[in-house]
Amino acid sequence: MKKILLLLFFATNQLHVNAQDKVSFDNAFQKANNNKSRVEISPLKELLHIMLAITKTGLANDDMVNQNGVYYQDVLKYFKPYSNEPIIKTFDSLLNASLYNYIFITGNAMTYDLSGTSLKRNRNYIFTATAVANAKVKINPIDTYKKQIEAFAKRSQFQKFYKLHKGYYANVISDYEHEANLDQQWKWLEKNFKTKINSYLILCSPLINGLNYTTEFKDKGFRQIVMVLPLLDHLPELTALQNELLNKRVMFTEIDHNYVNMPSIAHKATIDRVFKNRATWVNEKADGTYAYPTPLKVFDEYMTFATFLLFCKDNYDQTVYTETRKSVISVMIERGFTKMEAFVSILEKVRAAAPDKKVDELYPQLLEGINTTTNI
Repeated sequence: MKKILLLLFFATNQLHVNAQDKVSFDNAFQKANNNKSRVEISPLKELLHIMLAITKTGLANDDMVNQNGVYYQDVLKYFKPYSNEPIIKTFDSLLNASLYNYIFITGNAMTYDLSGTSLKRNRNYIFTATAVANAKVKINPIDTYKKQIEAFAKRSQFQKFYKLHKGYYANVISDYEHEANLDQQWKWLEKNFKTKINSYLILCSPLINGLNYTTEFKDKGFRQIVMVLPLLDHLPELTALQNELLNKRVMFTEIDHNYVNMPSIAHKATIDRVFKNRATWVNEKADGTYAYPTPLKVFDEYMTFATFLLFCKDNYDQTVYTETRKSVISVMIERGFTKMEAFVSILEKVRAAAPDKKVDELYPQLLEGINTTTNI
């Protein structure tokens, strides 16, 4: 099976776009979304995920497309007869040219709303995926292929499929709201950091697998974080609580970058000095550590996972915390972050000495402790 080499990039980085030019958060939008989060499986985005899933590339790539479960089989049964449509072949050629086109196609689904089989321009999201790493597009692919997408939606009777699965989509959304509980994490982060985010939007598809990511849009002083995510995990070998903590950890360590980044940048000079000896902090033989090439990126990865443990300490009993702490440290060491135990211990000590301070305010003591401890 073909594997996507870009998986780690999307799992650990944010898309960076010129959001000021690409979104328009008018007063009505701000009023409707301020201090609110929501989870969506939008019709157009799901249509595009389905179209990519039935390309030759999508059929051969289980990193790009979640090929497990009844839903995927439903997609194949319903849509595979249309896999030879010209637009599907066009999309396949785009994926063959660059897998970044997966992002440029699905990431710009926000720029239109699907009404029946017609695409209507969205007034708030103008051009929402323009650049990933070194790849850029100057023209929204939904603009380019609008008529062909509309024709495919009509010919395949996509809206019939979507309506048949509305109950399933509702269960996926409910699962996110109750199991991952974004609002609980958001509330804790806003209380414990100086950074403020106005709105969170989770865009989910049952067909998303490894290519998930987070991006931020800003306009007129309004900040919205958008996360493109797969289904939550429900691993049979884990208890319900362990699955809950796993799903919260995956989401938390994604969104808390938005809160950790500001104080990290403010203390960049100290971080660069304390973390300059890369071999002390990272096992470079571990897969994926190349994605953290600078002292700041290494520190932030330690900090985002350690901050998750602070969240758990405040929200779960000591027994659960101890188990979660052990699990997180084990995961980080396996990923190549070999000093996680020492990092966490120092942060715990600093936090215990000043429990009412914002985490931002703990950075000087944390970095001093890391610099002087005999454990490092």
